[in-house]
Amino acid sequence: MTDKLSILVRVDLDSARAQVSTRGHVTTKSIQALYVVVKRANALRENLDLEIDMTHAWVEPDALEQLNKCSRTRHLPVQIDPYQADCRLRVVPPSTAVMTAPAMSAPASAATAGTLTQRTPTSMARTKMAGLAA
Repeated sequence: MTDKLSILVRVDLDSARAQVSTRGHVTTKSIQALYVVVKRANALRENLDLEIDMTHAWVEPDALEQLNKCSRTRHLPVQIDPYQADCRLRVVPPSTAVMTAPAMSAPASAATAGTLTQRTPTSMARTKMAGLAA
């Protein structure tokens, strides 16, 4: 998984639904970019149901709590949306394994052999093969 935040927006105006899919590392700093995208999507139509899909992202717990707060209050942070437009937001959380992933740049050592330091299909396959060879 990469540290770079990638955001894809799918909108169905007829059904008044939008999905904002995220990949990469969501931090309390990078979440600001996500808020801007959500604000723009929310402005497309009144009463739009917005879903933020975090299933393929590595999300810091503080950032996830910020998103959940926005979902509960139905408003984005004031610094993003000073007019506090109604924002019907639902957050699809990441898997626990992704949420608690270790630092991306942590080197593998003999003590951590067999554990996964990066969440990519290639590294998962290598870890499984290393376990079979041992």
